[in-house]
Amino acid sequence: MRKNKVDIITLGCSKNLVDSELLMLQFQLNGYAVAHDATQIDGEIVVVNTCAFIGDAQEESINMILTLEEAKKQGRIGRLYVMGCLSERFLKDLKKEMPLVDKFYGKFNWKSLIEDIGKSYHPDHATDRVLTTPSHYAYIKISEGCNRTCAFCSIPLITGKYQSRTIEDILAEVKHLTSKGVKEFQLVAQDLTYYGLDFYKHAFIPTSPLERGRGRGGLPELVERISDISGVEWIRLHYGYPSHFPYDLLRVMQERSNVCKYMDIALQHISDPVLKRMRRNITKQETYDLIGRIRNEVPDINLRTTMMVGYPGETDQDFDELIEFVNDIRFERLGAFAYSHELGTYAYIHLSDDIPDEIKQERLDYLMQVQEKISLVSNGQKVGKIFRTIIDREETDYYIGRTEYDSPEVDNEVLISKELKLIPGQFYNVKIENAEIFDLFGKALY
Repeated sequence: MRKNKVDIITLGCSKNLVDSELLMLQFQLNGYAVAHDATQIDGEIVVVNTCAFIGDAQEESINMILTLEEAKKQGRIGRLYVMGCLSERFLKDLKKEMPLVDKFYGKFNWKSLIEDIGKSYHPDHATDRVLTTPSHYAYIKISEGCNRTCAFCSIPLITGKYQSRTIEDILAEVKHLTSKGVKEFQLVAQDLTYYGLDFYKHAFIPTSPLERGRGRGGLPELVERISDISGVEWIRLHYGYPSHFPYDLLRVMQERSNVCKYMDIALQHISDPVLKRMRRNITKQETYDLIGRIRNEVPDINLRTTMMVGYPGETDQDFDELIEFVNDIRFERLGAFAYSHELGTYAYIHLSDDIPDEIKQERLDYLMQVQEKISLVSNGQKVGKIFRTIIDREETDYYIGRTEYDSPEVDNEVLISKELKLIPGQFYNVKIENAEIFDLFGKALY
């Protein structure tokens, strides 16, 4: 065990990562050496930031805590703290089952951890953080919570109602990060497209071309104002919701060169009966219309989506419709997961988890096989073209970069040959020479 060292372990999504980064700075301001996701966990203090979205994530979090409890028994670590979504949702059970954890914190009260160990929380640094990402990009969390009522989702049970951060607060954070050299910003939230509608009372969602530009206080204005900040090279949008989509955002994306032609919008399914049971508040035809309009107004956009298989009552016909939809739309990026029957959700209370696990897995495997073929064709269409590419890191045989169509961790990488000396964090024009399912290969141009 190393004195004056804090190990922070982050499980789950990039929104959790932002919380960990904020906490890390507070520890540093109090004189601690802080390590994130270290290969050797030996801190005087260890904090686990947990996820509880679905059963697999809960299991991962629980296993990590149990492993650390054993390390504490053996004297390899000191105090052990748990924060995040798992303890927000299952606090009483965790306290009972994991007595070696010194204290549990939820999703929002983790700031008191600093005071509980006898140190001072620094409110003047409330939005400053230690970046765990490469220094040229960062995640910006623009809200907490969710007001949607999807039947399968436990997130509102954990995070509560939607709470937008003010535009001024977000802009101040972006300006601070650009002053430290950050060039690329991933905007994240449970639901980006609801941004501002909770407290900007004059914000509204334009529904026709004549209304564009009139709505103030929502996501389109936020993205516009971030794009005006000197030093912001790329803005990328994650986790949009299809119902009541703010179409004025497409104008912003088309007009602003530093807004990536990229949208992550989780659709979950396409069959009308499934969408209705999911309580998604959108139909099959409306979904097709939405995607058609997005691609019509931003022709070179790349779309990422997430699909769910094995939802209660999903028939073979429903699944066939989903496959047909994926083949029709040909998403550049697609992830998928099998339905998880989550305690307390509407689906858990009102529907039976009636699809056998082996059927769920078969459907998931087949869907991803279909997507792999689409991804290979999509990537192949980039061969011979030149893309502005940011360099994330240098490896033994290649520089690793990304185009504006690639978000960190979840999308393609560009493997760039080493004819030229390239600098991580800088942009280069890269000609794509070859393509695989999940990777592009290219060379940097002079």
